[in-house]
Amino acid sequence: QLVESGGDLEQPGGSLTLSCAASGFAFDRYSIGWFRQAPGKEREGISCISAFEGWTAYADSVKGRFTISRDNAKNTVTLQMNNLNPQDTGVYYCAADSRYENFCPLAAYRYREVWGQGTVVNVSS
Repeated sequence: QLVESGGDLEQPGGSLTLSCAASGFAFDRYSIGWFRQAPGKEREGISCISAFEGWTAYADSVKGRFTISRDNAKNTVTLQMNNLNPQDTGVYYCAADSRYENFCPLAAYRYREVWGQGTVVNVSS
């Protein structure tokens, strides 16, 4: 399973660190993606990191502000979010899939194996 944490209420310009903790599967063989679902909108891919080589990808809306990293020893993926704005508000989910080794897709439909329950980020003054 995957468990997200770190969501909170934050002011514009602030920072949050989200964590995705994995258990019950061979974490180091899975690519991990972060997704965001804003109220009334579809789930969108924010960032991902591959199982091998540490390949990463970011949505244009978060490039330069968000950083994804993984610690296989701790079975955790972290999403560091800086310079937050109200458009970053939403429920953030992480997902895992073992089919992508040296790259990772951002499309949510390509993650079919494990999904977390989400953590809420609210960026508001």
